[in-house]
Amino acid sequence: MNIVLLEPEIPSNTGNIGRTCVATNTALHLIRPLGFSTDDKALKRAGLDYWYELDLKYYDSFEEFTEKNKGAELYFATTKAERTYADVNYGENAFIIFGKESAGIPEEILVEHRERCIRIPMYQDKRSLNLSNSAAIILYEAFRQNGFKGLEKTGSLHRLKWK
Repeated sequence: MNIVLLEPEIPSNTGNIGRTCVATNTALHLIRPLGFSTDDKALKRAGLDYWYELDLKYYDSFEEFTEKNKGAELYFATTKAERTYADVNYGENAFIIFGKESAGIPEEILVEHRERCIRIPMYQDKRSLNLSNSAAIILYEAFRQNGFKGLEKTGSLHRLKWK
């Protein structure tokens, strides 16, 4: 799986998403400009000590991203979509794209990919959910649809054993 952040602005959101990506063996693609330095303490704090394990890729523009990922299965997360994130079938190598926190994905991109736009249903006219929460919701739906392939299916206690 792949999470793509188009011009992310808040380091703690990107750090939290990075941590989720490490926990799911998901690649994180960052498209510049970024609203922070990748040396930012908030970014590293949110990603905890997992940041060095992250499969991280950088691009200077959306055009460079699409050029380097030709034929990729792209989904565009936006509050403006007609379909929900549960209305589509994700392949094992899907790319789920999120826009910057203040504005989302530019409409010029959305109109070119109408059938690939997805949204998370929300109550009435609420603007949006937190970016890192949105990424986790959609990413885990994609993994659920694929039988959580590659993810640990059972947990274990630290000190005791299950009865």
